[in-house]
Amino acid sequence: MDSEEIALVVHMHLASKKKKKRRYWVHPMIMERRVTSLFHTLYPRIKEDEGKFFNFARMSLTTFEELLHILTDNLTRQDTNMRASIKPEYKIICTLRYLATGCSMTDLHYSYALGRSTIGVIVKEVCQEIWSCMKDMCIPQPTEENWLNIAAGFDRKANFPHCLGAIDGKHIRVIQPKQSGSLYYNYKKFFSIVLLAVCDADYMFTYVHIGLYGRTNDSSIFKQTQLYKRMVDGTLRIPVPAQISRTVNEIVPFLFIGDEAFGLSENMLRPYGGRNLSQKKKIFNYRLSRSRRYIECSFGILANKWRILHRPIDVDIELAEDIVKACCILHNFVRKRDSYKFEDAITTPDLPILERDNTSRGNHRALAVRDIFADYFINEEGELKWQYDMI
Repeated sequence: MDSEEIALVVHMHLASKKKKKRRYWVHPMIMERRVTSLFHTLYPRIKEDEGKFFNFARMSLTTFEELLHILTDNLTRQDTNMRASIKPEYKIICTLRYLATGCSMTDLHYSYALGRSTIGVIVKEVCQEIWSCMKDMCIPQPTEENWLNIAAGFDRKANFPHCLGAIDGKHIRVIQPKQSGSLYYNYKKFFSIVLLAVCDADYMFTYVHIGLYGRTNDSSIFKQTQLYKRMVDGTLRIPVPAQISRTVNEIVPFLFIGDEAFGLSENMLRPYGGRNLSQKKKIFNYRLSRSRRYIECSFGILANKWRILHRPIDVDIELAEDIVKACCILHNFVRKRDSYKFEDAITTPDLPILERDNTSRGNHRALAVRDIFADYFINEEGELKWQYDMI
């Protein structure tokens, strides 16, 4: 086959793959139903009832109006001769229902009289704007004052001093990305991306990292985050070490608490390993677990409010990451304004935890810090009367 024949074959192949000419700019059925969609019929009536609106949008009307005010400028588009643009309020409500119910984009296509591809574009656009416009407001960069306030919250509510936050990671189910092989296939034998988060004693996320491969070695997930890198290089603005109480003379660093998936270090505490533990070590593990439950509860509130996280997210991996980011931002945004709703945590979400890592023992200083806490939890000042009944 000479060069001319090769060129002809290539030309014919490319011609066969040309995009099919659109039959309609907007399908007539969609245009006919646009005025009878949920946004134009049910939504105005729901806005008149505060309780119904909260159930519909997963936030109060006041909070929604603030969200709309923040995003309107970035979501507004110009009308054209071809069609009128979709209003920002329409886009946001459509996206919130997708995140809140976990329904498919095809369901929204029929309910809101928008094209299936248009729904996908809207969800991506709104999720990206939520992250870019609201990240600094909802998950601000920590300062030393912020860390001290968080530590005071854990000391007051969980009786755990010097705690900068509870940390954990969860596998978010996704449909296998194209041409990804086993990169996203985790030890639980399904495809996922990893959400690693830190929370305070008010169930607010203070740090999130989203998008690591599901098959990533769980003991190294934390080490790939900016939080770890800044903790190691000293730029995280962690307060200087201090005494944890008047009866403990040792200077103790401020630190994060996690489970066995995280390596022990001076700024990271994990439980004692093994089975035949002394009473002191069992008490420490109980107190650590009691404080670490804040991150478990935070994940529970997150997934039960934004139920897209209850099922495998069936979009491309970039949009899946945008969706998880938007859910985390909305979690903080709504919680700060509307507080806690009991129905948010009625069910336990299926968000598998990270695989346990029993290889990292920590250096001598880290081991000593853990022992100081263990001793404090059984002395007269630091003990809780009921803790001995829990082991």
